[in-house]
Amino acid sequence: MIREYRSVKDSQTTLTELMIPAYANFGGKIHGGTLLSLMDKVAYVCAHKHAGKYCVTVAVNQVEFLEPVEVGEVVSMLGSVNYVGHSSMVVGIKVVSENFQTQTVKHTNSSYFTMVAKDESGKPSVVPELVLESEVEVRRFLKAMKMKELRKGLNEELRKAELKWTLESAYTLLKEERCMFNIA
Repeated sequence: MIREYRSVKDSQTTLTELMIPAYANFGGKIHGGTLLSLMDKVAYVCAHKHAGKYCVTVAVNQVEFLEPVEVGEVVSMLGSVNYVGHSSMVVGIKVVSENFQTQTVKHTNSSYFTMVAKDESGKPSVVPELVLESEVEVRRFLKAMKMKELRKGLNEELRKAELKWTLESAYTLLKEERCMFNIA
């Protein structure tokens, strides 16, 4: 079997878009969902450039909006494949907004999309291995590996905890929380 490789720079993609009033919420800020939709497009393009085939989003990790995005700002989303598994890829996306009037630039968030390559029949398909060409690329690959490990462990812990919860234990666990029971 011939091993196939692609570098991180082969998948790098930048999407730049002007934030228009139609993207705003009632508070005048850009909807987080609008930004997520644009990030998903960047993730798809990066993954497709790396895999050379159709890819789907299977997880979005660590979405935290650090700064609001305003109408009239120009947003750039810089993405690249940071990690590859057998058929999966983690695409890192950095979102930066720029206000031309005030000449300010702000990092609004960074997010990680897990994408899976699919073959013609819709089954997961092997992706090329990743060539790491810098210390930053190695660090990003290792970070994605750790996130994958932590996500797997967290999901397992949540399943275990859920099996232990009963209505009686919920009363005890939630008595100091900001909720009330109204169960018929």
